[in-house]
Amino acid sequence: MAINVSPALLAEVKNYLDITWNDTDADAKLTGQIRRGIAYISSKTGATASDFDGDNADDRLKELLFNYVLYDRSGAANEFKQNYKSDLVGLRIRWEVRNASHTED
Repeated sequence: MAINVSPALLAEVKNYLDITWNDTDADAKLTGQIRRGIAYISSKTGATASDFDGDNADDRLKELLFNYVLYDRSGAANEFKQNYKSDLVGLRIRWEVRNASHTED
């Protein structure tokens, strides 16, 4: 399934990275990095793509995504994976607890 990146999420990431100019090619590259970040973080935490965007977005997931993109833009995605491993594990536990409580209702 393709991960859709909304214009609002792209704008938030650009703001976080202090990208103030518009460039279609750069936006396309950044959108790809956002998609890869969402896919990676989701695979490690159990979150869904919709948890990163919109009114009900999880702020901690977005923070991780912004940092993933920052690291990826610097060619250091592997360092992100090491530096944020405990955060990803913590979010995984939180998602498992949340999902378990929803299934018991």
